[in-house]
Amino acid sequence: QVQLVESGGGLVLAGGSLRLSCAASGRTFSTDAVGWFRQAPGKEREFVAAISKSGFNTYYGDSVKGRFTISRDDPKNMVYLQMNTLKPEDTAVYYCAAKTTTSRGAWYLEEYQYNYWGQGTQVTVSS
Repeated sequence: QVQLVESGGGLVLAGGSLRLSCAASGRTFSTDAVGWFRQAPGKEREFVAAISKSGFNTYYGDSVKGRFTISRDDPKNMVYLQMNTLKPEDTAVYYCAAKTTTSRGAWYLEEYQYNYWGQGTQVTVSS
């Protein structure tokens, strides 16, 4: 059974940092492009960041560009989201998602493109 498990969420003051982790069990991330999405209360889920299977290509949503960094460690079967200079508007449940792909360089922006999802981790940024 494939599982993605996010961790690292919590409560942080504005301007602070958090690092989210996504661990895969039942599959290996080395076959996947991976993305992070988030959903704030009362809002639709939105794209945050994506990384290609090779790890060389990344893409970020406009609201997090320059503050968040996505990375992967395939030997550990982990993907990370380093979040710096956090703002109250970053408050949301953060989800990681994986897409099996033959492309080493592609990243993916849309929810429907992903095959597997985690259960989410709450990030709360207080002002």
